[in-house]
Amino acid sequence: MVALEENRHVESRPVVLDTDGSVGALPAEIRLILNDDWREAVRYGCRIDVLNACMRNLESRMPAAASHGTVFLGSGDFHHLSLPLVQRCARRHKHTGLRVVVLDNHPDNMRFPWGIHCGSWIHHVARIPEVVQVHVIGITSGDLGLAHAWEHKLGSLLTRKISYWSTGVDTRWARWLGLRAHFHSFRDRQSLILAASTALGAEHWPTYCSIDKDVLSQDEVQTNWDQGVLHRADVAAIIDALQGCLVGSDVTGDISMWRYRTAWKRWLSTADGQDSTHLLANLRPWQARQNALNWQLLQMLDAAR
Repeated sequence: MVALEENRHVESRPVVLDTDGSVGALPAEIRLILNDDWREAVRYGCRIDVLNACMRNLESRMPAAASHGTVFLGSGDFHHLSLPLVQRCARRHKHTGLRVVVLDNHPDNMRFPWGIHCGSWIHHVARIPEVVQVHVIGITSGDLGLAHAWEHKLGSLLTRKISYWSTGVDTRWARWLGLRAHFHSFRDRQSLILAASTALGAEHWPTYCSIDKDVLSQDEVQTNWDQGVLHRADVAAIIDALQGCLVGSDVTGDISMWRYRTAWKRWLSTADGQDSTHLLANLRPWQARQNALNWQLLQMLDAAR
């Protein structure tokens, strides 16, 4: 780890958007702290104008998009902060187009009528003109099953920009909408990773990569959300497939506790299956394990640039 810090170029310094205190120290980091009002305002979900105001506050303190490394966002409750980060990156690649690769246990393309939240942000990414493809890899969540089909932003799927890569979920309903080619379902994680890494490596678009660690098995790390089945070696294989193409990245899925002041957020997060009451006893060791993984992810992503 010391060697990594000594050899790190200034332009690749990681940025920690300290949304919840969950991200431990990283080498040569730039840390920007959100106060409690902003944390409550944007956590889980918010209006688009609130998200934009929050990001203006952060971007005024951030280096230019081309002059920093991976951005760490804290809990997956803040994954929608990836949207303005992708927008910044897309503006730099308006002449070439931008591919977005998301590692996540959930499709994050669901309906949210009150603005944007951590489960709907990919719909907004797909609407960015410069974004040519969005691959969501590692989904095992029931969100992708027939019972939740009506919750998806089908317009985003019908644009053919978004592709889902999943295992253990019955996605046959996609055939009825003519979307079979964009629903890649596999019998196991090994087949999924082999196919996804091969497909990604075959094309050479400038790529933004967003990693939500809930894509990983609980044997690897503990997050705030229901988790997938991937191993860290699987994540490494996907990142390796992006060698020479990676132009931006972020990491979320750290673990933290928060008691919402807002009643509707308490209700919706509970309805989504969130329950943080079991976290207290193990929070510190789980965060330490998360931070060790963050160091590894940072090395992987730096190597792919």
